[in-house]
Amino acid sequence: MNKTNVPSPATPADLLETLQSGRLDLTPELRKIADFLLENPYEIGVCSIRQLATKAEVKPNTLVRLSRALGMDSYEAFREVFRDEIRQGRETYPDRARWLQSLAQRGEMGALYAASAESAIDNIESLFAATDHHLIEAAARDIVAARRCYVLGVGVNNAVARNFAYLAGMAIDGVRALPQGGTLPVDGIARAGSRDILIAMTFRPYRREIVEAVAVARAQGVQVIAISDSLACPIMVDAQHRFVVPTDTPQFFISTIALSAFFEVLIAFIIAEAGEDAVTSVDAYHAQRQALGIYVEDKDWHS
Repeated sequence: MNKTNVPSPATPADLLETLQSGRLDLTPELRKIADFLLENPYEIGVCSIRQLATKAEVKPNTLVRLSRALGMDSYEAFREVFRDEIRQGRETYPDRARWLQSLAQRGEMGALYAASAESAIDNIESLFAATDHHLIEAAARDIVAARRCYVLGVGVNNAVARNFAYLAGMAIDGVRALPQGGTLPVDGIARAGSRDILIAMTFRPYRREIVEAVAVARAQGVQVIAISDSLACPIMVDAQHRFVVPTDTPQFFISTIALSAFFEVLIAFIIAEAGEDAVTSVDAYHAQRQALGIYVEDKDWHS
């Protein structure tokens, strides 16, 4: 295998196939790490070189030598191929679920805990570092000025959409989460027009009904705020406002931590843009709840 030079850019499948076909030509130490990686390919993208070496019971330099034997310039270049696979979401959800169960079977839940914490923090940091607050401010201004604001998300994103509509609706009128009930996304925007705005979100693998609904909205003259994990997402094309939100996670589904943080900021900006009317509206909500006795008070605990 030391004569093998995998063309760049390689894919995880290319590298694993090369490992499999050439493992018998490796030294015992390289063969040991090759066998570990063949059995645990998902570890490569989520572990540091020291973590991976410890798990495979080899020295970190062994991973460097194996990377070079595969024709890679460095271990980081080797690892990046697998990290890119994770970012692109090309692993299947069952693949990730199986990997999570393998961690439990090997008693490595601590590693999963650490990887989860790392990805959550990275997502939040990446969002705030890469997003100009003036762009969120401009989006908030257009939402406040719109006749109606639709927020569209399906699957786990529908819960985020409903939460945004619930909170933003306390401050301004006309905020609606889509889809509602058993309707299709396009049903909710059937009467939308140029005075309305649509917040649409989808993440890899991109949902067809979201892409189609955004296309319909554009055709009707609706302004679009597109939110995804890549500018290459189809809903980003021609959107008036575009936001890339990281969703990396070691678990089997996308992380919505950074997405929730984005919407929290957007709601804060909407209230700031809406002026005194928003404060009056929020105050009315709060006063009504107090009058209805919704909140538990200290006297309730001590009576």
